Amino acid sequence: MKRFVMFAALCALVPATAHPYPLDGYDYTDITRLLAYDRAREGLLARGTLVPGALKTMDQVKLALIDQPGFEVPESDARLSGEIRGFLGSSASAYGVAVLDLTDPANPRYAGLRATHAQQPASLGKIAVALAFFDALAEAHPMDIEARHRILRETPITANEYILKDETHKVPMFNPGDQRLQFRLIEIGDTANIYTYMDWMISRSANAAAAMIQYHLILLKHFGSEYPVSEERAAAYFKNSSGAQLQRVYANAMRDALKGNGLNPEGFRQGSFFSKTGRARIPSIGSTATAHELMRYLVRMEQGKLVDQWSSLELKRLLYLTDRRIRYAAAPILNDSAVYYKSGSMYKCKPEAGFACDKYLGNRENLMNSVAAIETDRPGRPPLRYLVVVLSNVLKKDSAEVHAAFATDIHRVIESSHGGAQP
Repeated sequence: MKRFVMFAALCALVPATAHPYPLDGYDYTDITRLLAYDRAREGLLARGTLVPGALKTMDQVKLALIDQPGFEVPESDARLSGEIRGFLGSSASAYGVAVLDLTDPANPRYAGLRATHAQQPASLGKIAVALAFFDALAEAHPMDIEARHRILRETPITANEYILKDETHKVPMFNPGDQRLQFRLIEIGDTANIYTYMDWMISRSANAAAAMIQYHLILLKHFGSEYPVSEERAAAYFKNSSGAQLQRVYANAMRDALKGNGLNPEGFRQGSFFSKTGRARIPSIGSTATAHELMRYLVRMEQGKLVDQWSSLELKRLLYLTDRRIRYAAAPILNDSAVYYKSGSMYKCKPEAGFACDKYLGNRENLMNSVAAIETDRPGRPPLRYLVVVLSNVLKKDSAEVHAAFATDIHRVIESSHGGAQP
């Protein structure tokens, strides 16, 4: 059943799901959700749906390593690694962790704990899809950023059978002329621009939105500068191409984006569609992620090296949380910090006496993956800047709560290294 929320009551009823992109970005992106939240920001702040760290403007989102193009992830710092390992206790073997403290640019510190351990990225793979789309845009229009921006803002995507089935990820839909914000599943026939589908893919982690971005990635990679093409031409291309042919175009798009931007597909890749229909029609090639390679993704983004500076900045804006925070980002200690974030989870259960299976509580598999860039401004003190990747598989514990607690521990360690907490 569709759920409608009166705009006046929006502050109280926004679901607990994280939204990215700065709230002043509506005119630039035409993501109508931004307009709705911007209009309601005072009420959202009062109710705690928004926190102070979510109020950066587009111009305030900057790339942290833009002046360090030669920066590479350093060797692990023994002290920082030891402190972080201490928080994990007997569960340390269930984690892959990478933490990079950039607060003092002249003396960066890195901790890598089982950082090359690979596991299924789940929804973290959506940031690889986003990169591939920006990379294919640049390939089609290498010297024309305005053309790329225009395609993202003005090209409509209409949901087709490739969204099926996504039964859990509702997205916000808002008509600027209306007084109601609607939350519901994406349905066949729903039309919005590419920026909005990107927002739904990253913010709501909607598999339907991700599948449509993947569908259009194949079109963009195949048609190049002719993209966007009509729905009829697109449908004919998919109908007349074999699954193997479509898989080859998709795989090339993903590989070109990762390898071409200095990343290792053996350490991070998204090889399958995010919908059952997509996986049924287009063969998968497997997905994987390591904390180390995800850290390199964040570093290259901060350097402006994911495609180019414009694309890197857009990717970072898409990751900026501007709504209720969840999982790792839900730690109250981060309320005053800007958090750029994506997570992904996957859990499986098996029969066990006395155990009740539930969300994030798998006893067979309980994956939770988080990437985050944290920026904490402290008057009179150096602003904290650090990057975090956490991959975990801690069975029978609420992995969302585990990540939030770990976020608190990591923030306190970084903070204590640079003058402690605010008095």
